[in-house]
Amino acid sequence: MASIDLNADLGETVDGVPTADDEAMFAVISSANVACGGHAGDAASMRDAVARAARFGVAVGAHPSYPDPANFGRVAMTMDPADLGAAVAAQLASLLAAGADIRYVKPHGALYHAVISDRTQADAVVSAVAALADRLGRPLPVLGLPGEIERSAASTGLPFVREAFLDRGYLPEGGLVPRTRPGALLDDPELVAARAVRLALDGVVEAVDGAVVAAEAASLCVHGDSPSAVAMARAVRTALDAAGVEVRAPW
Repeated sequence: MASIDLNADLGETVDGVPTADDEAMFAVISSANVACGGHAGDAASMRDAVARAARFGVAVGAHPSYPDPANFGRVAMTMDPADLGAAVAAQLASLLAAGADIRYVKPHGALYHAVISDRTQADAVVSAVAALADRLGRPLPVLGLPGEIERSAASTGLPFVREAFLDRGYLPEGGLVPRTRPGALLDDPELVAARAVRLALDGVVEAVDGAVVAAEAASLCVHGDSPSAVAMARAVRTALDAAGVEVRAPW
């Protein structure tokens, strides 16, 4: 039986106000990327996310960011590698202190994209993840798109798990359409659900120009703060179930 992970970015409170319907999303997904203070979230939201994960049987992943809550972590920053590594390590420690059994790490926003092409920043993130893995005494996978972060993880002995995005537009080269451009965001539950089944069974996704792009992935992401997030996640889960694809965490 085919299987796939379904993840979402959750616990993203801003000044204590949730940006997503976490209760509804946790009921559908298999892995939660929990904000740990860099772009959103605080100690209370992390504890709430950990409790929800336990209640719904969802794996917890850390979702560290540039330390930039003012821009929700979506603006690229130039940081000294040691400072970036320390910022990521501090966020991981915060989620651990909230009681999380951290199973993987997925960078957020601008940092997520930076580590695809910037080996220095990738190494800074991986060093923080590797340090936590040593502390936990077990491998700690990194979740993301292929690039320098995958190579950095491999050089450190960390597992790397590729993901694909259900609610983001793809370029014909395989990258994501920038959020500032048309076609960057998808919100049609039926379209997103069909995309999920195609990704899970065939490992391909249709780009904005109609080209079919290879996108082998073990995890599929729906952004929790999208307006149609809950409807999309439910449609995806229903479609995957109907296609005989088991939704489960790989960690």
